[in-house]
Formats: sequence, C-alpha cells, structure tokens
Amino acid sequence: MRLRPFGNTGIEVSPIGLGTVKLGRNKDVKYPESFVIPNDKKARDLIHLAKDLGVNLIDTAPAYGNSEERLGKLLTQQRQDWVICSKVGEEYDNNKSIFDFSAGHTRLSVERSLRRLHTDYIDIVMVHSDGNDLDIISRADTLSELEKLKQEGLIRSFGMSTKTVEGGLKAVDVADGVMATYNLEYQAEKPVIEYCGQQQKGLLIKKAFASGNLCSKGTDPVQQSMDFIFSHAGVSSVIVGTINPRHLQENVNAVIAAISNQR
Repeated sequence: MRLRPFGNTGIEVSPIGLGTVKLGRNKDVKYPESFVIPNDKKARDLIHLAKDLGVNLIDTAPAYGNSEERLGKLLTQQRQDWVICSKVGEEYDNNKSIFDFSAGHTRLSVERSLRRLHTDYIDIVMVHSDGNDLDIISRADTLSELEKLKQEGLIRSFGMSTKTVEGGLKAVDVADGVMATYNLEYQAEKPVIEYCGQQQKGLLIKKAFASGNLCSKGTDPVQQSMDFIFSHAGVSSVIVGTINPRHLQENVNAVIAAISNQR
C-alpha cells in the first residue's frame, strides 16, 4: 500500500489504520457482537500482521480502556514503524464516559499518553468530542493547548474527532485534520469529507462499517464500503478496529482494490 499524506502536515499514513479499542475495552461499545479482549500474544500477532500488510497507522485513546498501556509494551523496539494517533477530552471510568476539555486536562492527558505509549511524541492527537463540537472549538482551550504542545514537539499534529457537520467544517479551518463518520448508511458528513479535500487537511474516516453493523449486509459489504469511501480523493485513511486476523487481511485487500479502481 502506498502511503497517503495526512493533509499538509508532512505525516504519511497507510490508507487503512488499525483501531485498538478492542485491545483495551469491551464494555459499553456499540459492536453487534460481544468479544473477548485478546491476550498479549494474540495482540502482538495482530500488530505484526498489520505491519507486514503495510499498515503504519495505529489509533488509540485514553477512553479505550488500557489500550494505550498495552500498545506501549507491544510497540517496543518498533516505534519508528508506526504513526500513532491518540486523543484527548474523553475518559472512561466506572463504566461511564467523562469529558474534560480544559487546557490543564488536555496537557495532562497528552503527557499521560506519552508515558503510557513509551514515546516522546505522538504523531496525531484528536479531540474526542462529546457532540458539542462548536462549543469545544469556540469556548474551550483544548485546541489552543494542543497548538502549544505541537510547538513544544510533544505532538506532531492535532485535529478533532467530530460528531456534527458544522463542527467538522469548523475543525477543518482551525486544525490539521478531522476524524469523521462516513459509511454506506450514514453520509451526512459528506460536506466535511469534501471540505477536507479542498483545504488539503488530514482526514481519517471512523465507523466505516457502522461499528460492524454493515458487515452482514449486501453481497460484499467490505469492498462496497471501501469503494465508497475511497471515491473521495481527500481521504487520508480509514480506521478499522478488528482483532480478527482474517478480517484485517480482507480489509487491507479491499482498500488496495478500492484505491486501484480509482486510478
């Protein structure tokens, strides 16, 4: 797989990234089937497979249970091979999400993620929105603090995982990139997808399979989904969370085919 630019940041990412919520949390998630969090051997084998398939982007977050801590150990001696995306703003504690977008918590969260991930920089940090995108952008100090952290070299770029069209469009103007929801059944954020391409900002797609709910629909839902997503040239990467090696291989094959069809 050829790497793609994450906007104009100079960061290059594989067109598919490995989401790791399933490495750290299996409660209060929206997948259609329950799952068992894999042990270290299975997780390590999955990461090695992703790397062998050409994946260089790995996505995590403080709200993903102990995903960051596990990745810190699993990526030992291979930090240079990965573009790491983590987040700020949301914590998951006592079976519920807690949001804090203050400057102080933003810095605390990034510094904690650095320790957990055993690294001295994070490539991409996204704000984990609670749905009030415009309020976070206009009233909170989150993005300004992330800009300071970027200037200090602790992060290479920052953006926002948005939940509204208005918030996504505004985030394109004030950040390096956006993480937006887009799939065969949910296309409301198409204006954000198009605006990212126009402004040459980084674009990560989340919920490509509607948290797994699309995978049982149609004749080839995986390929149809990837063809649909990569019909937009501005997409940097699609984040797919899986702990199934066969599914990972199928997803990568579908992305390669989708990109080839667009040439």
